Amino acid sequence: MAEKKATTKSPRTSAGSKVKAGKAAKAAPKAAKTAKKTLSAEGPEFAVIETGGKQYMVAVGDVLDVELLGAHKEGDIIEFDKVLMVDDGKDATIGMPYIKGATVKATYQEEKKGKKLTIVRYKAKSNRDRRIGHRQHYARVKIDSI
Repeated sequence: MAEKKATTKSPRTSAGSKVKAGKAAKAAPKAAKTAKKTLSAEGPEFAVIETGGKQYMVAVGDVLDVELLGAHKEGDIIEFDKVLMVDDGKDATIGMPYIKGATVKATYQEEKKGKKLTIVRYKAKSNRDRRIGHRQHYARVKIDSI
């Protein structure tokens, strides 16, 4: 009988490690490009505001969908007074919890509906299921000034 020679490294692991290193090396430049785009899109001045129980990082000119803000008409000016942080490119001001006197002004654009969600309630062995659809309403606003 011919005996096989034992090796310390299997060819499978060495090939697998080469593939992983190659993927990681290719993924790193993409992450760097994405970070550069994000920094240039924000510009030198941005703020972090809180509305509807959520926090948003905004800059002048951004359009974002937030929770409904009550009855507003298109073109109304909305002031967000719960400002958590303001950064002007040189200094960052952080509130505890909010910055006193700081406001972010936005223009109300329209009311939008989100993606449709399907909620399924199912009980096993009792031949019972119920499907409910839901679309969340959002207010679309455009940030005018910080």
